[in-house]
Amino acid sequence: MKNNITSIQVLGSGCPTCKKLFELTKQAVSELDIKIEVEYVTDIQKIISMGIMSSPALVVNEKVLIFGKVPNFEEIKELLNK
Repeated sequence: MKNNITSIQVLGSGCPTCKKLFELTKQAVSELDIKIEVEYVTDIQKIISMGIMSSPALVVNEKVLIFGKVPNFEEIKELLNK
């Protein structure tokens, strides 16, 4: 498995910004050939329980990598490639 990634989640309320991060993340996963389904979490209670106060957020292997903004496509690829 590439980079030992076991889960990828995009957390957000369903707003256009959150959806953009979800779409960009799915594109990055595809381009990097990571065989993981990107999960889109809109459950506010779950988001709050993970300590996210500002969405959207990108979570990989239960670790919050970025929140409160949408990084560009190359930044997302870089985060997933670490």
